[in-house]
Amino acid sequence: MSKERKAQGITVLILAAALAFAAYRKGVFGSGFNLGSLAPRTTVKADPTPQDVIYAMLDAARDGKVKDYLSHYTGQMATLLEKSIAESTQAGFEKYLKDTNAPIKGVALQEPQALTDREVKVRVEYVFQDRNEVQWMYLEKSGNTWKIARVDSSERIKTLVPYGTPVR
Repeated sequence: MSKERKAQGITVLILAAALAFAAYRKGVFGSGFNLGSLAPRTTVKADPTPQDVIYAMLDAARDGKVKDYLSHYTGQMATLLEKSIAESTQAGFEKYLKDTNAPIKGVALQEPQALTDREVKVRVEYVFQDRNEVQWMYLEKSGNTWKIARVDSSERIKTLVPYGTPVR
């Protein structure tokens, strides 16, 4: 074997070892490894956090998915929303959800503040083109699921630079 051929062989072995090591670090060879599909092991999904519930509710509202939107509420809040849907019709409430969420440019959530072992409050800041608004949402835990139990009215906060202002 020539020196050149030996160098190529060693290079291939080093690259294969590096690739195998990287695959090992990514967990490809874990307990769920499937040789047929080369799929990595499945991961167990954690229970949704209060923030996950708020984001899912906002996504449902933006998309006008009334049933999904309502599923994130509990107690008196859910009852009031059901009454609103009945009074305005499903299509009317869907339009309302889309219209009220269309101008929102972004949302920022703070870490939940524990009120009790089963209740938290989360500060939600909505970013609009011309203003920001802050609202507190109170969530209750039932089993492994968080649901929105009540919501404070939103208040406008002063912004130094409106959303979308060009940088100079």
